Amino acid sequence: MIIWIASYPKSGNTWIRSLLGAYLYSDNGMFKFNLLDKIEQFPDKRYFKFFLKDFRDIKKISAHWIAAQDRLNLFNDRTIFFKTHNALCTVENNPFTNKFNTRAAIYIVRDPRNVITSLTHHYSLNIKESLDFITDKKRIVVNDHDVGIASFLGDWAENYKSWRNLNFAPLLIIKYEDLITDAKKTFILILNFLSKFMNIKIDNKKIENVINSCSFDRLAEKEEAEGFKESIFSKKYNKNLKFFNLGQKNDWKNLLNPEIEKKIRKVFEKQMKELGYI
Repeated sequence: MIIWIASYPKSGNTWIRSLLGAYLYSDNGMFKFNLLDKIEQFPDKRYFKFFLKDFRDIKKISAHWIAAQDRLNLFNDRTIFFKTHNALCTVENNPFTNKFNTRAAIYIVRDPRNVITSLTHHYSLNIKESLDFITDKKRIVVNDHDVGIASFLGDWAENYKSWRNLNFAPLLIIKYEDLITDAKKTFILILNFLSKFMNIKIDNKKIENVINSCSFDRLAEKEEAEGFKESIFSKKYNKNLKFFNLGQKNDWKNLLNPEIEKKIRKVFEKQMKELGYI
């Protein structure tokens, strides 16, 4: 069955995948980019090619969300991890997932005022376009450089609420900011959660290796030296943009226009208060 690593884009999903990949799929906890292949993205063309040819029509894709997961679980007797940015939504009466395919979920949430500045870089948008992106309740993305299939995001708050309200499987919500403050403590919390569903031993030396090799600076250095296939090609700049761009330097207090910050607080006030961001 599937354990989802879910988030709104640019909220720390790849960081969590890096930590888990290094811990679960290496002997010593030292991170390598190919370990990310152990936690792939859903939806992905590979899992839908049996059902359809149009990978941009979210209505057609949603009709096969469950069938694709059924097929994956039919041929796997192990726990499958999947990254997703898809909201836990229903489209044309088609639910994104169900209790028969989902064992558990981890949702990573990040202050939208920092998400917006990361989106601006990642998708080569101006700040107004990023504001429209993050507040669009019908937002759908198709990432041709990566999986090339449409995902339904919704806006930042709806994406978060959809997973927060998961009621048919265990859920752990992780704040990106807690990873920044104490990555080791937060990662151990994740491992303890996962140990309820799979055989995981807590190895402190391995955890230290994971935390060190998955620090932002180390990941940025690896991207600089080796490249990173999940970085986005920018038509605007005619090059691949850095995936690991600012890290802790991405601080809305220093980067965000006060008017934009005010608009974000107004639109997402309820959820930001719930999460302690305001």
